Amino acid sequence: MRSSVLYIITVLIWGSTWLAIEFQLGDVPAQVSLVYRFAIAAILMWAYCLFKHLDMRFSWGDHRFFLILALCNFGVNYLILYWAQNYLTSAMASIAFSTLLLMNIINTRLFFGRVIAKRIYVGAGLGVMGLGALFWPDIKSLDYASDAVLGLGLALSGTFIASLGNMASVRNSAHKIGVMQGNAWGMLYGALALVCVVFFTGVEFSFSMKPSYVLSLLYLSLFGTVIAFACYFLLLRDIGPEKASYSIVLFPFVAVTLSTYYEGFEWHINTVLGFVLVIIGNAIVLTPMAKIRHWFLHRKQ
Repeated sequence: MRSSVLYIITVLIWGSTWLAIEFQLGDVPAQVSLVYRFAIAAILMWAYCLFKHLDMRFSWGDHRFFLILALCNFGVNYLILYWAQNYLTSAMASIAFSTLLLMNIINTRLFFGRVIAKRIYVGAGLGVMGLGALFWPDIKSLDYASDAVLGLGLALSGTFIASLGNMASVRNSAHKIGVMQGNAWGMLYGALALVCVVFFTGVEFSFSMKPSYVLSLLYLSLFGTVIAFACYFLLLRDIGPEKASYSIVLFPFVAVTLSTYYEGFEWHINTVLGFVLVIIGNAIVLTPMAKIRHWFLHRKQ
């Protein structure tokens, strides 16, 4: 029951952040907005940990993995994905990022030697196929002779880096490091790393007082970062990265639904087909094989 609640919260929040990020672009450089986002998130996480009297003392070895977590999940991956969207539509970027599911499956096998159930590969394949159908018009119109190839490469690179961050989180959980403490240190290191990026790139700090910018920043900091990452990393610990990361495949489902109401997104045959494939794939990944066999046997009877 807890995993189901965490899963739903993660999907709903991160699925809605695509719309919130739109209000962050334009007036303030992306790397500066990211500094604000993770600095606010780090303050909130540290305040929570100190209020709960959680032990924040860890070994230097643990801090190395906090730094990996920071760079891969709270810094570099976001920068690269933002750069990718200079060349790709948000739909194409979300398709590329959905490959995190497959990357997590492969990296879990490589780094931890876990045997991955065959049904998870099937479900993952259906999920990615569903996203391909969902955004088929964007895929069909992609000009491989243009800068879109660079954008796709950046998006896949950012996604791979995010997968490495997921592996660091799995390692931290295996070493009995609390998700909240690990995230607090990771977000602090991530904010500091992004500050360094701002200085090295020569970008000036600026801020927008537009209500849309301020409200979206607060939403991304509190919900999109503090709450969503806590829920997601708890899922990584409880049900494993191969299952938890399938939530990534469902983000576009929420994003397109919101776009239907707020941006006039039009549904087509490929849209319906895409959602059906994603839902079926999700059911296969999250349903134990014993239950699937029981369902088929019951149907035959």
